[in-house]
Amino acid sequence: MMELLMPWIVPAAGVIALLLILAGGYVKAPPDQAYIISGLKKDGKILIGRAGIRIPFFERLDRLYLGQMTVDIKTGQSVPTNDFINVNVDAVAKVRISPTEDGIKLASKNFLNKHPEDITMDLQDSLQGNMREIIGTLSLKEINTDRDSFSDQVMSKASRDMDKLGIEILSCNIQNVTDENGLIKDLGADNTSKIKKDAAIAKAQADRDIAIAQAEADKASNDARVQAQTEIAQKNNQLAIKKAELQKESDTKKAEADAAYEIQRQEQEKTIQTATVNAQIAKAEREAELRKQQVAIQQQALEAEINKRADADRYAVEQKAAAELAKRQREAEAKKYELEMEAEAMRAHAEKEAEATKAKAAASRYAAEQEAAGIQAKGAAEAAAIQAKMLAEAEGMEKKAEAYAKYNNAAVIEMMVNIMPQMAAEIAKPLSSIDKVNIYGGGDNNGISQVSGSGATVMQQVFDTMSEATGVDFREILKAQTYDAKVTRNINVTGIEKSVEKELELGKDDGIGG
Repeated sequence: MMELLMPWIVPAAGVIALLLILAGGYVKAPPDQAYIISGLKKDGKILIGRAGIRIPFFERLDRLYLGQMTVDIKTGQSVPTNDFINVNVDAVAKVRISPTEDGIKLASKNFLNKHPEDITMDLQDSLQGNMREIIGTLSLKEINTDRDSFSDQVMSKASRDMDKLGIEILSCNIQNVTDENGLIKDLGADNTSKIKKDAAIAKAQADRDIAIAQAEADKASNDARVQAQTEIAQKNNQLAIKKAELQKESDTKKAEADAAYEIQRQEQEKTIQTATVNAQIAKAEREAELRKQQVAIQQQALEAEINKRADADRYAVEQKAAAELAKRQREAEAKKYELEMEAEAMRAHAEKEAEATKAKAAASRYAAEQEAAGIQAKGAAEAAAIQAKMLAEAEGMEKKAEAYAKYNNAAVIEMMVNIMPQMAAEIAKPLSSIDKVNIYGGGDNNGISQVSGSGATVMQQVFDTMSEATGVDFREILKAQTYDAKVTRNINVTGIEKSVEKELELGKDDGIGG
């Protein structure tokens, strides 16, 4: 077995050793430092914010600080100006090592593996010398009144020397300027007097225009404030964008470095795990072969015991299954018998209910036939009674007709007039039950006349009907009491006067007459 593994063990060991060496040489540079790897290559490798591999024993690693540094620039002693006035100047410069490849190469020759404090100390003398040279070219007034130009000249002069060292000057600010004789103070006093004089003159001139000037000043102030706030907002926005871009770039480089490190670590672990697994597999194979032989021996001994137990268990199971089957068959037969008895009982009950229903229906049909026969007999009796009544009425009518034929028209009219009061009373009876009358509308006649006139209209219709039935004009009979009837026509019907008068009075009392 070892002979089989030997060809693989040596390469695996070599790979593991190589991975360990590479892991020990893994380096990762922060964004504010430059890692310089040298040894195998002439120029070396520069890492800024990213990872790399340093081969141990063959390459070395040096560091170079790239962050911003502050350098105090002081003259130390008085320096004469262009107009021979000794002054002392205090300034501050912001510098850094140029992040370019050339700048890093130049700076690595002088500032490699140095702390920021040491680098600023090395630059201080050079910057002081450049500031002294610029002071000698300017007058006291120029230095004191135009400090921006002074600082720009210092930066311009010093940049030429700093470029040779790989240093970049970011800014230079003049903080303080003093002289030994107090001339700057005197210049201030002179300027103060001049300013006061100009102010007095300006005040005298501005009094007449103070209102307009104040308004214009307020407007200008507001415009300036708005402009300043706008520019501040723009600068802040630009600063935020720049910070976001730098942060994004830094995060990207960091993520790339972390990813490369993680990949290398995983590859190393994978190689080690592979070698370990291969060794474990070989050991497991040997142990498995030994166990296989032992199992074969034990299996032969157990097969006889297992077969013996299996035969006994199978017999017991068969006996138990047969008993369970017989029990289920007995239970099924008993259940079947119970169901058959229940069905038989239900069938007998249904037959009894059917017989009872049939008898009830026969009784109902007989009762209905008897009721129909009774109704038929009652109808026949009523029909016979109606026929007899109609025959009697017909005979009576025939006799009345014969009697009426024996009388003249006056007698017939007298009989008709005798029943008129009764007819008028029946006609007026519905009106007597009226509690209240609501009248809507009108026209030429009022509602009261319409209601009261309805009785006379009904009486007129009754007269017309009777006249058509008898052939006698009852209007003429009612006119028998008039002057024309008595004098001209001489109509007189016995018994009519009182009847007609009674009818007319009854109509007036009931509200029928007009």
